[in-house]
Amino acid sequence: MASIRRHSRLGPAPYQPTFDIWTGRNVASTLGSMTSTLTTQPARDVLSRLFAAAETQEAQEAAAGPGRAPAAPARELSAQERADHLQDVYMPVSRDGGRLLYALTRAARPQTVVEFGTSFGISTIHLAAAVIDNGTGHVFTTELSSAKVDQARANLDAAGVDGPVTVLPGDARETLAGVPGPVGLVLLDGWKDLYLPVLRLLEPKLAPGALVVADDTSFPSVMDYLAYVRDPAHGYATVSFPVEDGMELSSWTGG
Repeated sequence: MASIRRHSRLGPAPYQPTFDIWTGRNVASTLGSMTSTLTTQPARDVLSRLFAAAETQEAQEAAAGPGRAPAAPARELSAQERADHLQDVYMPVSRDGGRLLYALTRAARPQTVVEFGTSFGISTIHLAAAVIDNGTGHVFTTELSSAKVDQARANLDAAGVDGPVTVLPGDARETLAGVPGPVGLVLLDGWKDLYLPVLRLLEPKLAPGALVVADDTSFPSVMDYLAYVRDPAHGYATVSFPVEDGMELSSWTGG
C-alpha cells in the first residue's frame, strides 16, 4: 500500500546483532548465550514462524510491484478503517528491535508495560517473555483490528507467554485510559500519527525514569512526536537508536 512504508523492517540476513550503547556489550550475543523464555521453546519457534510469514508476505508484495498495490483511497481513512484495511498485514517489529525490547524490559524490570499496537503479537511476545523472566510485571497491549486481536491472543498462547498479558481491543485513546499506573515501560508501535496523543494520555501514569520506546521514527508522520520528546521542557531525556526504521528511547524525568 503506497501510504505504508514497510521497507526492510525484518532486518538483513544473516542476522546482524544490536550493540548496547550503554554497556558496550553485544545485546544479541548476550541473549544468544543465555537461557530465557525468548530463546527456548515454544516462544522461539512461534517467533521463527511469525517472522518467516512476515518475510514471505513482504517478498510477495515486492515481487508484485507497485502496479499491484491497492489504489489510494479517495479520502483519508480513520484509524479504524486503516486497521480493518490492513488486518492481514504483519508490519512487525524487526528482529533487532524485538531483542532490544526484551533487553530493555529485563533491565528496567517494570511492574506495568504498555504497548500501543499489538498487531500479530510479535513485539508483545518479546515484552511478555522479559516480564516472565523478570518474575514480576504485567503487559497491557491494545489493538484496533479485531482480527489481529484474535491472532495475537492465539500467538501469545502458542508461545506460552499469555499469562502476564492483557490484550485490550479497541482505540488506544480509550482502552489505555484505564490502565493502572505506575507505568514503567511504553512501546509505541501503532499508527504513527497517534504516538503523541497516546503518550500524553499515559504521561500522568509514568513512573519516574519510565522508558518510552517509539518504533519507526524515520517515518515523516512521527516528526511531531519526536519534536515533543526532544524538547527538554517536556520532561524527557531521549536518544535515537539505529534499529531498522529507527527507534527513539526516552526516559521520563518529569512529574
